[in-house]
Amino acid sequence: MTVVLSPPPYRIYLLRHAKAAAAAGDQRDFDRGLDDVGYAEAESIADQAADKGFRPDRVISSTAVRCHETADAIRRAHNETVDFQFVDELYNGTANTYLEIIDAQNDSQSVMLVGHNPTMDQVLEALVGHDAAAAAIPQGYPTAGLAVLDHGGNADAPWTLTAFLKP
Repeated sequence: MTVVLSPPPYRIYLLRHAKAAAAAGDQRDFDRGLDDVGYAEAESIADQAADKGFRPDRVISSTAVRCHETADAIRRAHNETVDFQFVDELYNGTANTYLEIIDAQNDSQSVMLVGHNPTMDQVLEALVGHDAAAAAIPQGYPTAGLAVLDHGGNADAPWTLTAFLKP
């Protein structure tokens, strides 16, 4: 089942954080940063997005360390000003929370969420439907995977998956 969100934004970017390091000792999950593979993934996906002209007006990231570090790669890839916000509710947020945050961005033409799975998987499926999501990512949402969704205005399928980038 797809969800109806009225534009703006007209483009939504859903970026799952890059690969995180395992927790060290009694380290909280929230505090886990990227490992070496994760840093490479974050830089790769940020560069791919910039090369394709995928530039959000606003980036809204979970405050978890691994999301913040992934969002920093996006910031480095764009020489132009992009509005960055960090929101606690994305850390353990439900798909409805993510969708409400997107829906509240009515002053931006495009918005990127940097968040977590399984929520990213659920949001993608809610917006484009199970079949389109499963066709794009049959093995599930990979770390540093970036879905690009555009509003098509079609009442039966208002959001279409324009691209899915992997590092």
